[in-house]
Order: sequence, then C-alpha cells, then structure tokens
Amino acid sequence: MAASRRTEEEPADAGQSWLRRHLQLDVPQSAVRSFCVPGSRRTVHDGNQISEFYPPRYWPGDTAMDHLKFSLKYEPLDLRIIVATFHRLPPTDLLTWIRKAPTSKYSRQIWFLYERLTGQILDLPDLTTGPYVPAIDPQRHVAAKPVHSPRHRIYDNLIGGGPLAVIIRRTKKLETLMSVDIEDAVRAVVDLYDPDLIRRATSYLFTKETRSSFAIEGERPSSLRTERFISALRRASDFDPIDTNAIIALQNQIVDPRYAAKGWRDVQNFVGETTPDYSERIHYICPQPADVPSLMRDWQLMAYALEEDATIPAVLAAAIVSFAFVFIHPFEDGNGRIHRFLINNVLARRKAIPEGFIFPVSASILRHKHEYDRVLELFSRPLLDIIDWRYDGRTLTVENDTALLYRYFDATAQAEFLYERVIDTIANDLREELRFLSVFDKATAAMREIVDMPDRRLHLFFKLCLQNAGRLSRGRRDDFPELTDGEIAALEQAIADARAEG
Repeated sequence: MAASRRTEEEPADAGQSWLRRHLQLDVPQSAVRSFCVPGSRRTVHDGNQISEFYPPRYWPGDTAMDHLKFSLKYEPLDLRIIVATFHRLPPTDLLTWIRKAPTSKYSRQIWFLYERLTGQILDLPDLTTGPYVPAIDPQRHVAAKPVHSPRHRIYDNLIGGGPLAVIIRRTKKLETLMSVDIEDAVRAVVDLYDPDLIRRATSYLFTKETRSSFAIEGERPSSLRTERFISALRRASDFDPIDTNAIIALQNQIVDPRYAAKGWRDVQNFVGETTPDYSERIHYICPQPADVPSLMRDWQLMAYALEEDATIPAVLAAAIVSFAFVFIHPFEDGNGRIHRFLINNVLARRKAIPEGFIFPVSASILRHKHEYDRVLELFSRPLLDIIDWRYDGRTLTVENDTALLYRYFDATAQAEFLYERVIDTIANDLREELRFLSVFDKATAAMREIVDMPDRRLHLFFKLCLQNAGRLSRGRRDDFPELTDGEIAALEQAIADARAEG
C-alpha cells in the first residue's frame, strides 16, 4: 500500500506512527513516535509521549513494508500497531516483500511476527540456513528467554506464552530500577532483626496489605472479609494461576457471597463513576464477554511462561501478570483485589521474597494512589477513543471488535510503577514495622523495670506517648491515676531511649 511521495523539506511521521495514520488503524498511538525532519538526530520527552526526530536521510520510503522495516530497525515495537498492520495488509504484499530477501534479518522478523501473532501461515518454505536472530531487539526491549523457531531461524524472545504479548521498553528509569536486587534489599533489612521479631512483623504486614488493598477501592471490609483475604495471602505461594477453578475460588473467597462468580463474566462491564447529575462517567471499558475466555486462557499461558522464565526479573513478571489480569477484568467484582494479590503471588512463586513473607505493596500504592490511577489510565483512557460504544443509562454496549486492544500492550509504565512501589515497600513499610517492633520490645522491657504494669496498661501508655511526640499528654494523665509524676517521667524517658537506639 503506497502513499503520496514527500519532499525532503517536509516533516513527516515514520515507522509505526506512519503505519497507524496511513493505514487508518483503530489502535492507540504508540508511546514512542518517530519523525523525519530537517536538523540533527534528537529525542524529545513530553510527559508520557516520546518523540524521536531523525534527519531526512532516514526516510524509509513510501510503502507500509518500508515503515515496518524502519520500525524493526529503529523503534521499540508497539504490537498493537504491528498486528493491526498485518491484518490490514494483503498477505500477498508480505509474501512479495519477504520473497525478495527471505534470509534477511528484517524479512525473517516480519515473517515470524506475522505468523506468531496472527496465527496465519504464509506460503513460504522453512529456512534451512543462516544464523538465528532475535524476534525483538533485546537492547530496546526487555526480552524473554529465547526459544528457537527453526522455520524462520528466529529466537522467539517475546514476553508471553501465546497470542497475548506485552512490550516493556528499556527506559533509563527502568534500567536504574532493575539494577536494585530485591532479594538483597530485603535481606539487608531482615538480617538486622531476630526471627521472632520478623515473624511478628510479618503477621501485621498481612493485615496491612489486606486493609490497604480494600482502601484503594474505598472499602472498609468486615472482619470476616478481612480474615478471608489474609488467609488467601498466606497461601499466595501455593496459588496456581494456571488453575481456572483456583482463580474462581479466590474470587469467591474475597467478595461478598452474593457476588461470587461461577465462571468468567458473561456481561459487558466497565469502570466508571456517578457524577453529581447522576449520569455515568466512563473511565474504562472492559473486554467484551465473548473475548474473556480466550483472553484468560492466553493470560494463563503467559503467567506460566513467566513463572518458568528466570531472565525476566520477578518484579517485572509480577507487573505483567497482575496488570494484564486487571485489564481483562474477568469478573464483575474482585478484579482489583485479585490484581494486587497476584503481585505477591508472583513474587512468592518466583522466590523473590522469603517463604511465608509478604510485601504490603498495596500500602505503598495507597500512598501513591494518584500515580496508580495514572498508570491504569495510560492503558484505559486511549481505548475510549477507539472503542465504538454506547451507554443507555443501564447497559453499556460495544459495537466493534476490540480483542486486539487487550491482547497486546506496552507495560513499561506499569513495570516502572510496580518496581518503585516494591522498593518503597522495602525501604519504608518493612523497615518501619521492624523498627517499630524493635523499639516496642526495648521500651516495654525497660518500662517494666520501672513499673510492673499489666500488658494492656503498658501498651496503652506506649501508644499514647507515640501519638504525642513521646510524652503522655495532659489530657490523658487521668487515665493513669496509679502512677506518680516521677514514674510517668521515667516511663517517658524509657520510650525516648528505645526510640533513640532504633
């Protein structure tokens, strides 16, 4: 498919941006756009959008195949644009172009990606000679453990075990985050304390994760629902996402029994909010119910592949699995809590955290709720302009085929966000709880040497002092009529000394 020729003086989009515009593809714009313009090579960051400017000599040509080759040569891939291009072009165009140079690197990559992502086989014989080359450039993308594809003499290093695949770009920010060894960071904290204190801290962290996960959704769960979620978290390392029945059972365990699912949802759902005039503001349109079974099957294949792939850091695997799940939204209720449960599930199964341990990641997410909403909206908001939908006040109906929008996405922002939250959790929540218990133990031991108080009274005194900069407030003095002023001063000093020791 050709376009009108351009003069060298004209600025023009190139690569995937060109494909999206000239082929009129119904997919969101890619995070990285390329342009050929007069001037030097440069990169411009504008919020979430990155623009790459190339001198006119980089102009690839005037056909879709020229721009596909440019994409593979210079750009981080946007699989939505690549797959939508494959669906739009006649297979004969691909065949003609590949047959001109069937053993070239870019011919083989396009050939492989076409067959891998569309499931359609081109009328081409298997290659028998030539070195293997990667499907995607590992310098620009986080790549999976390579698997040989002898037909194309390609290393399949796409992230995803089936026709659901994500791209994670190797940004400077992500490279810096990935340089942090999570296991070492945890060990550096927990090795400072004795095992009994670690055990007590962990017990509290399960509760903190549960309450925070519900709080993100503005909910205050009952004691029963809290205990059910804690029970699920305690078995996170045993939970197998490949088991459909286990996923459904988990949903049943953490939602109100009236909303327990018997299978994947069979209704069109969405995420929105009711405005002051009682209309509905739509934030996210979920996949059509007919697409959910195949999306979940492919999600499970991807989860399995990531569990077996040690080349993908555990935190990145957790980001991919958990965010892909919440984007599919396979249930009417409980999707967000399962999404956050899956973070600890993947980290536990990948042995990134000590056995029986937990990261209260939801507490960090809650503190950074605005940023969490932003990374969710980076996926959801562009879809509203692509999906043909109507809402009659009760039912939302999707008119066009949207499965491709959920099968392929750029998970870079989600990966960066989760890495930050895990690092923050270790540096703050984990360290804070361990330090608190250490101070508590030292302080209460010293306090008992001053006054042998019942535990309940001792703990109350400690709590009230912490709430008032280390001293018992005048308003709470009457709560302890049995203590002299001198004893109170000595107890306060015991707490101050324990806090100073850390």
